[in-house]
Amino acid sequence: MDADVPGTVLKRERTRDAVLELIESRSPGDAIPSERALCSLLGVSRPTVRAAVDELVAAGLLVREHGRGMFVAPAKITQELVAGDRSLTVPQAAGAWASRLLEFTTLQAGARVGRKLRMSPAAEIVYVARLRLVDGAPMAIEHLHIRAELVPGLSAQELESGDLYEHLRATHGVHVHEAVQAIEPTVVTRAEATLLDVPELSPALLFERLTSDTSGHPVEYVHSLYRGDRYRIVSRLALGPAAEVAPDREGHHPGIPPGDFAHGDSITSSTRGDIQTGA
Repeated sequence: MDADVPGTVLKRERTRDAVLELIESRSPGDAIPSERALCSLLGVSRPTVRAAVDELVAAGLLVREHGRGMFVAPAKITQELVAGDRSLTVPQAAGAWASRLLEFTTLQAGARVGRKLRMSPAAEIVYVARLRLVDGAPMAIEHLHIRAELVPGLSAQELESGDLYEHLRATHGVHVHEAVQAIEPTVVTRAEATLLDVPELSPALLFERLTSDTSGHPVEYVHSLYRGDRYRIVSRLALGPAAEVAPDREGHHPGIPPGDFAHGDSITSSTRGDIQTGA
């Protein structure tokens, strides 16, 4: 690396790129050289290396372990959004997804959820809170609000295993058809941080989704919190026609549970704010 590159900002950017190259040449869990070794290797000062490393740690690409050193972080779970002519198809994300039930109860909708679901505030909903895990690691907290009259006898087992929308269709005769989803950046509270195994005020992505059935009636309102250090969104823009490919019907859509959507029904996506995705 050229040690004489003028300008602190440019020097830091070159240092960041050099460390990023080291990360990309290794596998998750592999060690990278110490900050002192990086100074010697790259020909830059300790503050410049520290600033670049801090940025990569904050981006979830590096992990510092006290007394052990620095290591390549686990790979991020990537959600790809693909724009179609009239709808948004959502490919599955990587990893083995599972759920752990945190809360499961029936209560009154209240004013806000009642407005979302177009029902009386006094009407009953099923409220579900569940922790979503990928390969055993906590990834997201989901809060589901489902119209109670649609899911009599809904069980905890349906919420912890399998495809929730498949259960709704097969067991309760509810066919979801369309979801309007918004995504925006946020930070986690202390309680959320404990569940997700991240520091308090860590960055996260907030998903809000309203799902409707084939008649256009609201079925559920969901808000979910996904770890910002392990999850990113990639948008693929279609610039011309392409041959049709049969959809993969297995896997999990972060933010959107699999179900009728995987069988070709449309999804409408609305995004609030800009999402900056990592490398």
